[in-house]
Amino acid sequence: MPFSHAHHVGGLGIDCRYCHTTVETSSFANVPPTKTCMNCHSQIWLTSPTLEPVRASFREDKSISWTRVNDLPDFVYFNHSIHVNKGVGCETCHGRIDKMPLTAQENTLQMEWCLNCHRNTEKYIRPREFITTMGYQPAGDQEEIGKRLHKEYNIQDVRLLTSCSTCHR
Repeated sequence: MPFSHAHHVGGLGIDCRYCHTTVETSSFANVPPTKTCMNCHSQIWLTSPTLEPVRASFREDKSISWTRVNDLPDFVYFNHSIHVNKGVGCETCHGRIDKMPLTAQENTLQMEWCLNCHRNTEKYIRPREFITTMGYQPAGDQEEIGKRLHKEYNIQDVRLLTSCSTCHR
């Protein structure tokens, strides 16, 4: 099933959390149920052949089979909610999803890539109200904002953030 984040996020301005409803409260960002798609597509593009799999999924009460783009190894523990609640924007890991007609992996998500952020949180965190903002530009010096948010959000010391057991459990 082709899905365009460029259209839905970039064109229509739909917030990431509209579809990925558990991202702030769960370790995983859920794949949306077909009902979420049908909130709009029961009213628009009713006869589009491209959307027939969505309508069939809804009629038959069977989930759409999505292809996972970002898939960490089983030995890695990653919690979406802790990152989002500590000010890590969706764009930081997933890239400019609002410009992707088809979703693609933006970053390697390999250990060294993650450690770079864990070692330098002030370069990456942003005010929580901007976590889903694509193309975020800080209102001032990012490192100064990051230092303030690091304290305000009670982000752990770099020694704990880079401890093996933080991500490998």
